Amino acid sequence: MNVILIAVISLGAIALILAAILYVASKKFAVYEDPRIAQVAAVLPQANCGGCGYPGCSGFADACVKAGSLEGKLCPVGGQPVMAKVAEILGLDAAASEPMVAVVRCNGTCANRPRTNQYDGARSCAIAASLYGGETGCSFGCLGCGDCVAACQFGAIRMNPETGIPEVDEAKCTACGACAKACPKSIIEIRPQGKKSRRVYVQCVNKDKGAVARKACSVACIGCGKCVKTCPFEAITLENNLAYIDYNKCKSCRKCEEACPQGSIVALNFPPRKPKTEETEAPKAAPTPKAAPAAEVPKSAEA
Repeated sequence: MNVILIAVISLGAIALILAAILYVASKKFAVYEDPRIAQVAAVLPQANCGGCGYPGCSGFADACVKAGSLEGKLCPVGGQPVMAKVAEILGLDAAASEPMVAVVRCNGTCANRPRTNQYDGARSCAIAASLYGGETGCSFGCLGCGDCVAACQFGAIRMNPETGIPEVDEAKCTACGACAKACPKSIIEIRPQGKKSRRVYVQCVNKDKGAVARKACSVACIGCGKCVKTCPFEAITLENNLAYIDYNKCKSCRKCEEACPQGSIVALNFPPRKPKTEETEAPKAAPTPKAAPAAEVPKSAEA
């Protein structure tokens, strides 16, 4: 009986000692977490797309709380309404952000870019890009396997079966950037949606020289530089035989669109241009000088 009692007392003493050690350790190594992190995470869409630049919504919530400012931070899925809720929780000001959208910078449709071979392998752009340049003479354009479609969690992008090029649904696009990351050819870019969804951009990423690019695709940028000379705002640069429009400088005057001989520059959602009349096309003729009045002859001379 004494042996059993001694064993019970010994085990109880050991348990008390271990409990005391655990209590001290929990206090010493306790990690404090701001309760606002959970509150911010609760209002986020929990898409965990990574479009904000942080590892998931919880990482974004932690960054917002610890930074003490929302400058440069945006949840692309929730947009401005969600950021307003986050700002209210943290007692901060949410700066207004311009809506963004994914833009496909390739117009190498089946009609514009003839096929020279046929790819018979796994339907993956990443695999196809690692093996060869593609089914056409343009090694920069869309491969058409749809990796961007598989990467989008919101059903905002689809492959057009007639053109073989992905199309973006602006109403569904959250500008998370998943499609842009999935594209091995980097033809998808996140750009400002623009006022009334109007934007101007070069729909080509081909960096070959003009003759080579034109042979591969009838609407490829040939690097002629006419758009650069035409732009009054210096918004267009030409590098590696390819023009690029800086959306921060572009004023949507559309002069570059008219100047482009290849039709590589696209102006979306703009009203149709007014047709030019003969009066506007032909320069106005200079007014003919009025004839000087004839000098009066004196009556004496007539006689």
